[in-house]
This record gives sequence, C-alpha cells and structure tokens, in this order.
Amino acid sequence: MGQYKTPGVYIVEKNAFPNSVVEVATAVPAFIGYTERSDNKGKSLLNKAWRISSMSEFISFYGGAPKSQFAINAQKKGSAIEADFSVNDKAYLLELQGSRYFLYHSMMLFFQNGGGACYVVSVGKFDEAIEKNKLESGVKILLKEQEPTMVVIPDAMSLDQKDGIALQQAMLDHCGRVMKNRFAILDIFDGDKEVQDSGCVENFRNDLGTNFLDYAAAYYPWLNTSVVQTSDLSFENITNLDVLKELLDTEVDNTQLVDAKKEEIKAQITELTSDKKTSTSAELHKNLNAASQLYGAILLSARARLNLLPPSAAMAGVYSMVDNFRGVWKAPANVSLNGVVSPAVEITHDQQEDLNVTTAGKSINAIRSFIGEGTLVWGARTLDGNSLDWRYINVRRTMIMLEESIKLATKAYVFEPNVSNTWVTIKSMVNNFLTSIWKRGGLAGATPEDAFGVYVGLGETMTPQDILDGVLRVTVLVALSRPAEFIEITFQQQMQKS
Repeated sequence: MGQYKTPGVYIVEKNAFPNSVVEVATAVPAFIGYTERSDNKGKSLLNKAWRISSMSEFISFYGGAPKSQFAINAQKKGSAIEADFSVNDKAYLLELQGSRYFLYHSMMLFFQNGGGACYVVSVGKFDEAIEKNKLESGVKILLKEQEPTMVVIPDAMSLDQKDGIALQQAMLDHCGRVMKNRFAILDIFDGDKEVQDSGCVENFRNDLGTNFLDYAAAYYPWLNTSVVQTSDLSFENITNLDVLKELLDTEVDNTQLVDAKKEEIKAQITELTSDKKTSTSAELHKNLNAASQLYGAILLSARARLNLLPPSAAMAGVYSMVDNFRGVWKAPANVSLNGVVSPAVEITHDQQEDLNVTTAGKSINAIRSFIGEGTLVWGARTLDGNSLDWRYINVRRTMIMLEESIKLATKAYVFEPNVSNTWVTIKSMVNNFLTSIWKRGGLAGATPEDAFGVYVGLGETMTPQDILDGVLRVTVLVALSRPAEFIEITFQQQMQKS
C-alpha cells in the first residue's frame, strides 16, 4: 500500500487464494529420424523440432512413405535365412536395397496406439544414408525444447549395432544427466530374432553401460504390424524386373491354361521390362495381380518385411494413451497394441523370466500375445531393474511430472523475501497440488498425511546461514503408487462343515 497524498477513495485488491501448481504435460514424445522432405510452406524444417498432432500434419510437413526397393535373389544353399517364396522348388529371397527408414511407418503406429501431440526432428531425406552423427545432432536440438517428455529414435535400428548403442547412450545421457525431465524408449537390435539364437538381449545389456538407466525402458521383441497395405506396393518396388519377368513366365508355363490365355498373360508380363508400355503402371499392376499368384505372393512377402517394425513408437503411443485416460502414475502395461498382428517372436512364461529379472538389473519389457486378448505389453520396468526407487516406469515418470510442475510453480517466488509468509505460501501451494494428485490416485495412502509431506522453514529445512546465503529449501516426501506386478493367490483346503 502506497503513501496517500491526495484526498480521495482508493481501492486495494488482495489475493484471497494462493498460487496454484499446474500439472505439466507428460505425454509429448519427440521423434528423430529421416523424412521425404521437411518444409512448412517453403520454410525449411530440417534440423528443427516441430510440433504436430496428427498423421495428416506429419504428411503435410514431412511427406509420405519411403519408396522401399527390393531385389529378388536366389537363396544360397545352406543359408539359415528363411526363404520368402519358392518357384519350382528353388528358394528366393527379397533383399532390401539401401537403408531402411523406420520413422514414417513408426509415426503411423504411434497415432494408431493413442498418440497425440508430439515433436518431430527431421535430420535428413530418404536419399541420404542414415548416420549416427545426424541422429545424435537431433538429440542435441531437443535441448532448446522444454515440452517433450519422451525421446524416440526408430531409425537407430538401421545403424550398425556399435553406432546404434552409442546413439542410445547419448539418449540416456540427454534424458538423465542433461535434461532430467524426459524418458527414453529404446529398441533392441535384432529384436525380430530369437533370444537364444541371436543373443540380441545379452548383447544389448553388455554394450549399453550403466549410466542413467532409470530414465529409459527397452522392449522386446519387434512387432508384425499392419500399417503397410498390399495396395501400397507394386512391381515398381522391385529393382531387378528382368528376374521378376522370368519367374512369372515360368509360373505361366507351368499352369494349365489355353495357349491364347498364356500368350495374353505373357504379353502383360513382357511390359515389365518393355520401354513402350501400352498400360499405365496401375493397370499393369492390377492385371498382374489378377493373373499371377506368384506376383501376389512376392508383394505379400515385401509387405511383411516392411510391416516388421521396432516397438518404441507404439509404446510412445501407449504411454500417451495411458497418461491421458488413467494418469502418468498408471503403469503402461497390460494394454493391447493396435495395428499389430503379432510379436515377431513368441515369448513363453519361462522365457520372460530372464528378461524381467536379471542380476545385471537391465530389465527388458516383453510384448506377448495371449489367446483371446491379442498382443499385450507385459512389462513395466525401467532398465534400472535392481533399484527399489526407480524400478518401475510409472514411478520415474510420475516423479518427473511432480518435480517439473512444482519447479515451474515455485519459479514465481525467486527473489521474494525469504520469510515465513513466503514459506507458508509455498507450502500451501504444494500441499494443494499434491492433495489433488492423491485424490486422483497418483499417490499411495489412506489419507493425505500418509501420501505426502511438505516441509519448509527455519530450523526445519533451513539454517540461519542458508537464509543469509539466499537459499530457500523445501522438502517434499511422496509415497508413489507401484504396480501390482506379481499377484499371489493362496489356496488351501478346509474341513467339510456340513
């Protein structure tokens, strides 16, 4: 209240309520990878974090799917790789040419599983080789963004394992040491292969290191999805059309058709390698698909290869969906995956034991299929599986949310007098916020006093020297809810009573 010098009526308004703590967003992943293009109405978005909220926005800014090219090659004798198809008892493989760009199809999987607002960092185009340094530079770009709460890099699986692990270590360092307010979702290299045969999980655990494991989770195996349709593919996805023509001719020769019909089909097949085509590409594809079973089988094999995706993007969608409908304190597990046909590898109950609990502590969350339930996420642990504090994903992410929310709210009191009025205001503000979280089930306890405690004051959290140094200390104790990971039901016989 100022000093009055002029006679008159003065109105003074006083705040009746303390400042409130606003809960920060928890379901905002940042995706880093390669795209077809990166522009916004002529303005480049390359190496920039750009916020989108739908697949249509992604397409408008970053373009469509990569034009994947396959070569048809005969399978070598003694090869352990399963053949994609066979003709006259001769096995053939479809070999992907160039790099595999996962980001576009991973974004489709993210939005199908409940994803919403997210950030995209495009570090290059489809005609460029996938490089660790470019993807790692995308991680550094996120230093300037405060909103993202998750980091996902599906294209890391296209690097060799040494570079990929180094990139994942950079993700852990970014989340756990630099920012401390976001969570990394990691994929397993060769996650489409059996654990016993490939040693993929053991290699992942041995190479990843031990730093900041509580800020990340990993999932196994990869997923057989349905994001790519057969209609998205045609003979234009085959590089060696002469081999395709030869195989289709062989199929026609071995079918029991009248000669006139054979000649009609062969004329269409000839157009594959002809410089002068009488049909458009769409018409030729339609005719070949109708006339040849082998042609359809080859496209189905190519589709299956493209639909094999790492699970990190789908899990980012699950995190977002669970956060929005249940809260960040609900473990993102026992949830079915949309757009997923099956896990690439079927895991049994016994096989999951080593994934979930290990002496190294690096827990790997399993994705399993159950009869009548579909494909479920069947694990909710961080990579720091031996830590009683940070073993569970929801515990770490809930703590991040509480820390960031209270941090932003108390920023308003920087440079305020370090006196009891300020202490009481901050204490009541934090108390009100934590009470609301407790009422929604985010904290464990029958009463608010059991769920949390807020302490601030001289002789309680501060010494006279702290006040002279300009330090205001607030201590917050919270009882976070943990998932019922193991439910034990005891059965016992009793004596007959009647």
